[in-house]
Amino acid sequence: MTTRTTDAPAARAPGHPGLTQAEAERRLARHGRNEVPPPRPTPLYRRVLAQLRDPLILVLLGAALLTILIGDYPDAVVIGLVVVVNTTVGVVQEVRADRAVAALTALSAPHARVVRDAAAHEIPAALVVPGDTLLLGEGDIVAADADLGEASALLMDESMLTGESEPVDKSAGETVSAGTVVARGRGTATATATGPASALGRIAALMDGNGHEPTPLQRRLASLGRMLALLTITLCVLFFALGLVRGLAPGTMAVTAISLAVAAVPESLPAVVTLALALGARRMAARGALVRRLPAVETLGSVSVLATDKTGTLTEGRMVVQHLWTPSGAADVSGSGYDPRGELTRDGRPLTAEQLRPFQELLTTAALCNDAVLKPSGTGPDAWAAVGDPMEAALLAAAAKAGCPDPAELHRDCPRIAEAPFDSMRKRMTTLHHLPDGNVLVCLKGAPEAVLTASVLAEPPALLEQARERAAALAGGGFRVLAAAGTERLWQPLPVTGAERELRLLGLIAISDPPKAAAPATLSACRAAGINPVMITGDHPATARAIAERTGLVRAGETAEILTGAQLAAAPDTDLTGVRVFARTDPQQKVDIVHAWRAHGAVTAMTGDGVNDGPALRQADIGVAMGARGTEVARQAADLVLTDDELATVVTAVEEGRRVYDNIRRFLVYAMAGGAAEILVMLIGPLLGLALPLRAGQILWINLLTHGLTGVAMGAEPVSPDAMSRPPRPPGQHILAAGVWQRLLVLASAVTVVSLLAGLAARAVGLPWQSVLFLALLAAQLGVALGLRARLMTRQNLFLPASVAGSAVLAVAALHVPALRSLLDTDPVGWTGMWLAAAAGVSAFTAARLLRGAFRGKAKP
Repeated sequence: MTTRTTDAPAARAPGHPGLTQAEAERRLARHGRNEVPPPRPTPLYRRVLAQLRDPLILVLLGAALLTILIGDYPDAVVIGLVVVVNTTVGVVQEVRADRAVAALTALSAPHARVVRDAAAHEIPAALVVPGDTLLLGEGDIVAADADLGEASALLMDESMLTGESEPVDKSAGETVSAGTVVARGRGTATATATGPASALGRIAALMDGNGHEPTPLQRRLASLGRMLALLTITLCVLFFALGLVRGLAPGTMAVTAISLAVAAVPESLPAVVTLALALGARRMAARGALVRRLPAVETLGSVSVLATDKTGTLTEGRMVVQHLWTPSGAADVSGSGYDPRGELTRDGRPLTAEQLRPFQELLTTAALCNDAVLKPSGTGPDAWAAVGDPMEAALLAAAAKAGCPDPAELHRDCPRIAEAPFDSMRKRMTTLHHLPDGNVLVCLKGAPEAVLTASVLAEPPALLEQARERAAALAGGGFRVLAAAGTERLWQPLPVTGAERELRLLGLIAISDPPKAAAPATLSACRAAGINPVMITGDHPATARAIAERTGLVRAGETAEILTGAQLAAAPDTDLTGVRVFARTDPQQKVDIVHAWRAHGAVTAMTGDGVNDGPALRQADIGVAMGARGTEVARQAADLVLTDDELATVVTAVEEGRRVYDNIRRFLVYAMAGGAAEILVMLIGPLLGLALPLRAGQILWINLLTHGLTGVAMGAEPVSPDAMSRPPRPPGQHILAAGVWQRLLVLASAVTVVSLLAGLAARAVGLPWQSVLFLALLAAQLGVALGLRARLMTRQNLFLPASVAGSAVLAVAALHVPALRSLLDTDPVGWTGMWLAAAAGVSAFTAARLLRGAFRGKAKP
């Protein structure tokens, strides 16, 4: 079992050792894993029946029955072979897709914090057992039904179970349910029920069925398939009628018409789409982007707005205190990262003991009103690591540089007795501590606008105004600014929030979080791909602007409007065009911003890592959570989880989404152009004297070789060179829009012409023209498959040329292997016939390459 120990105060053992590891393993063996039983696997026979219920497969089965009734056993064998191969490919692709999704789900499994052997550990939630002591903090998803032992300002979001949108206050002695979310505060609880016995497990047991919601793309393709089926069947009825007029046998014409209908429609396309989405998700996971829902792969290709938070996404997320201000003066702080080594200076000179005293009081308060821990982690710039909030860890490092007592000593001498945790609405945190003399120390820190008010501080208006001006100046320099206050009081049985009054202003703390080195290049790549990057942050507008300028989000000389959450709330109909930065936003305002973009037709990807980001992540078209530092709420609300916490990975995922969509469209052009060519050959051939251009078995053999391995291989094509230099496709764009119809018709015409010319030339020189036409039509379609490649000479996806070569070999085998000749009614065509077919293939390949050049600048399939 792999566990991770943490020493953060929020995760300290609550006074008792919890279970031993040995006892936990015994209980795990007795009660089983703490997870909802997975849905029963779909039996193989049901998968097969689902494939056979496809309308086109039913038509094919009807054709097989008809051929048996009229004694056409060779065609019946070919039709049966096509049914078996198509069904096998469909079932295999479905199983692979299910396995890919299961693997991705396992990667995104939640974790829980528990106390075992008197230490706090982070373990997979599936390993929680009854009797475990759970440590709950803001953003945690409760891993099991549990009884609360301790609760500090604990507010639970139970909407997942009850449907109630309002969070519920919880006190010690009450119960919490598996799947609910800690919206605020913290606590400890003893697990009472896990897995199927938990509230979440009992609800899951009420749900039955294994149905998968089709993606929007699959629904559009299904609609397209119905339209094509109707059109194709109409044309095939016409073909059947024309054959009867020419005096051909009704049975032969019926089987040929039905075979033509089946061959002309890409019935394997839905399975290819599912496999392409699943493989795309696996490729994204390998590149650091964990897809939690398959439709996200498709939607990524349409993203037009990327809304990103600031801390840890555009910046390093490694905070450092650089400036301090108190009513008695200012000081600079040296050092880097979380290393506690450094000093406080003024005008380049170290502070005297007298000058240092107010800064020590300021930073001591910040260290007490704090839930982070610093610990050694190696050498170099990352020699010290933060366990807990990075900003609070930076305060501890600054306190050490100022010579304040060690945090462990502070908490021992001044134990915390109550707290009002920070949340995104209050924007401040308050703790109460016992002093050795019996009094109570009130420590408060928070955003300047939440602290520098007359309702909190007992300070002259002039000092408050001076502090506000200084805070604004620091924020304008790109710093995150905190204000701290405190006082000593006699003990009174008041709520913590009641102590947030008549405090003494201790000073301001300016914290820097430098931009990531890769941020400017990432934002530039977004713009090149037609994606509008914007920043949504809770920081001060001046801080947000400074970071935007340093990362290139707002370019030099560019006028970009910055909106605050309050301004947006006051004018909800504000035009967001040109707005690059949203500052001082709360959770509801983030949701409003996402809704506003979606109302204007934008496809929005939203990044986040905190509890307050959860609602916006769920409302965005693509919710993107940070995997390493993100809360469980953010990860579970997201469609995409970045395992490396790098914004550049989102751009990579968008590229993969465009690749998947391009490959699906490429296959669609290839398959539909080939199907249309087969229909045209069968309709036009008789007008040119080719009485029955192809037999039913020959049509189905062409369909098998072109739509089988070759078609599947097209779904693995590498990304187009121009994929990230063209604008995103509109979300409502038809699958055949942006020039696809035109290319399809041109290619269908080209394949038809070169195939008929080969057949006519063979007839003119006395060759078995039907066999030459069969081989030429197949070669032309394989030529199109290669000609549609974005990169012609590439070592990526060698499966495609290999599958084309294999199909070509099987095509030639159909003319020379006795068993296949008997089944398909073909004859050897000699070298002349082979050259005619090869010429048709090369001509179709050339047409496909020229077509790519003719449509240069448009979104190519």
